[in-house]
Amino acid sequence: MTNTTMSTSPAPVPVATLDWWTAHDWSDGVLLPHLAPHDRLIVRTRNSTYELIVMVPHTASVMVRGGSFFPTFTPARVAGSSLGGGFLKLHGVYPGFQMELVTDDLPIITTRVRRVSILTTRDRAVM
Repeated sequence: MTNTTMSTSPAPVPVATLDWWTAHDWSDGVLLPHLAPHDRLIVRTRNSTYELIVMVPHTASVMVRGGSFFPTFTPARVAGSSLGGGFLKLHGVYPGFQMELVTDDLPIITTRVRRVSILTTRDRAVM
C-alpha cells in the first residue's frame, strides 16, 4: 500500500472568478477517476476527518466515514470541490476547497479541506 499526502498547509484561496478558476494549478489535489477501486483517501478538513474508500472511480462513488454525518461507512458520491459558490471541480478533492458529497438522503458540504492523503492498493499483493 502506498501513502501519498497531497498537501498539508493550503494557501488561502481567493474568491473565484472564471479567469482565476480556469488558470488555477489543480496539481495539489486528487481526481477520483484517476484512482483505482479500493484506494483510500483520508481527508482532513478544518473540523473533521473523513475516510473515503473508492468503489467506482469514473463515477466518484465511495464509501465515506467521518464527521458528524457519517459515523459509519455510508455510500456516497464525491460531487467535487468548490469554494461554496457556482464553480465545482468535478469529482476532485483539493486542499483549500470544500468537499461536496452526495448521498441518497442529502448533499453534504464540508468545511475547507486542509490535507488529502491517498492510500493506494496498486502495490499491494493479491493473495
